[in-house]
Amino acid sequence: MTILSFFTRASRAFNGYPASSKLLLLSTLSLSGGGVVAYSESQADVSKTSVQVNEKDHEKKRVVVLGTGWAGISFLKDLDISAYDVQVVSPRNYFAFTPLLPSVTCGTVEARSIVEPVRNMTKKRNGEIGFWEAECMKIDAANQKLLCRYTVENNLVGNDEFSLEYDYLVIAVGSQVNTFNTPGVFENCHFLKEVEDAQKIRRSVIDCFEKAVLPGLSKEERRINLHFVIVGGGPTGVEFAAELHDFVKEDLVNLYPTVKDLVKITVIQSGDHILNMFDERISYFAEQKFRRDGIDVQTGCRVISISDREITMKLKSTGEICSVPHGLIVWSAGVETRPVVKDFMGQIGQANRRVLATDEWLRVKGCEDVYALGDCATINQRKIMEDIAAIFKAADKDNSGFLTIKEFEDVIDDILVSYPQVKHYLKSKQLRDATDLLKVSRGSDRGEVDIEGFKLALSHVDTQVKNLPATAQVAAQQGVYLSECFNRMNQCEDNPEGPRRFRGSGRHQFRPFQYKHFGQFAPLGGEQAAAELPGDWVSMGHSTQWLWYSVYASKQVSWRTRVLVVSDWTRRFIFGRDSSRI
Repeated sequence: MTILSFFTRASRAFNGYPASSKLLLLSTLSLSGGGVVAYSESQADVSKTSVQVNEKDHEKKRVVVLGTGWAGISFLKDLDISAYDVQVVSPRNYFAFTPLLPSVTCGTVEARSIVEPVRNMTKKRNGEIGFWEAECMKIDAANQKLLCRYTVENNLVGNDEFSLEYDYLVIAVGSQVNTFNTPGVFENCHFLKEVEDAQKIRRSVIDCFEKAVLPGLSKEERRINLHFVIVGGGPTGVEFAAELHDFVKEDLVNLYPTVKDLVKITVIQSGDHILNMFDERISYFAEQKFRRDGIDVQTGCRVISISDREITMKLKSTGEICSVPHGLIVWSAGVETRPVVKDFMGQIGQANRRVLATDEWLRVKGCEDVYALGDCATINQRKIMEDIAAIFKAADKDNSGFLTIKEFEDVIDDILVSYPQVKHYLKSKQLRDATDLLKVSRGSDRGEVDIEGFKLALSHVDTQVKNLPATAQVAAQQGVYLSECFNRMNQCEDNPEGPRRFRGSGRHQFRPFQYKHFGQFAPLGGEQAAAELPGDWVSMGHSTQWLWYSVYASKQVSWRTRVLVVSDWTRRFIFGRDSSRI
């Protein structure tokens, strides 16, 4: 036996990955990539790194997971990996509980308390999940391949680039900060998307105070160094402003008493109100609370440019341009698609879109074996008016050309599942039942309606089609839903319990994804918070803050992080926040 053949057999026995069938999963919070270095049988292939496959797993399709965010981790958590060869690719080897990032910026919670190593989460499963810490640089849709790169800078030997093949690709790489091409943002602003961003902000806040108390500075220089500006009045920006205010008033003023009256916090919002995606009562409550706390909220202002000394804005109401000096700026004004996803969109004919378009089953339009979920994708909901003729034909069982109330009732459940905008329309019009739609149609006085009357009844329903928000709650629910689909994928081609196909015969294998909103929180500092709860309930005040504590503690992904977060909150109540620069 030659040395080459010996290593060839040993490598095949060791790797245990099929070459022909592969499944790749991309997660929302990371870009993806990863792999292992394998042997090459010819000198020409030495530079190419690939994942080898064991023949005994040949029948398994490969699922590769790119990323370790809310969507990807939720998918992995419930996926039956015994049926697939599962691999995860992400530049982060941990999952981060991102809603608590603003708390990390001020030391209310420590960074390690909100992260869980991916390998801790995958090793407990009944089977093996391969994890590669790398970044996906390109998705080759035509050949079902990914080009990945190990991006950590070090002096370790070996090739940093490798390729992976997939049978199914789940893209959940999240989003990146959107600067709207504003000059100076990347060079002079802090962001709050990753754990590293929160740690950097924490150090910079302390630096601002340490610089401000140095001897020899004028009062104006100290005032400028202690001017903290937050661009963006959404949940992240508002929560960071509240955390920073508490940090200053409860901890830093005692450590830096000579400059306590020079600190200023400003929130700049281009819209008319902060938290404009919340109920207007919450938006008003937040603005009033910030005003009492001395936080300056400037609405109707668009940032034009940012330098290392000042921020330039344009007032929408008057068109006036003004400049304000700053010590630290946090940019939290929006998100956009990552470059690897933009390139992929160009390959599949979606180059003119902002994010990936999927159908109701989270499949990327134009790619049967690629799925996308989380911030990097949006569901392109079908319009009911596009299928109105097929719906009418399916409901008109006797082919009379008229639809009775009874015939409409027989299909309404499938309509509500396939077209969720119908349910939203009924709610907006305060209609008790879907059959009430037919009462405004022609022919309803005789208990039946023709195709034109049916179209008239549903003509305004599609106005209720809305994109889902880019939140952790949406991404997590999509991950759970997709794992259930994969677990049942090989059981049957047609599901008698699925919604009927209005275009064609039979029923769909799976019910479309439907988002269930469980509410949202907005911590406002001073042990007060606001919340939108299911059933259109709005809650504000101290009791809501304690509800926020209980919900966020229960939503941690492990008992380890749950205990660490609760202990951090307890430590803060007893000893205050840590102001060291570490």
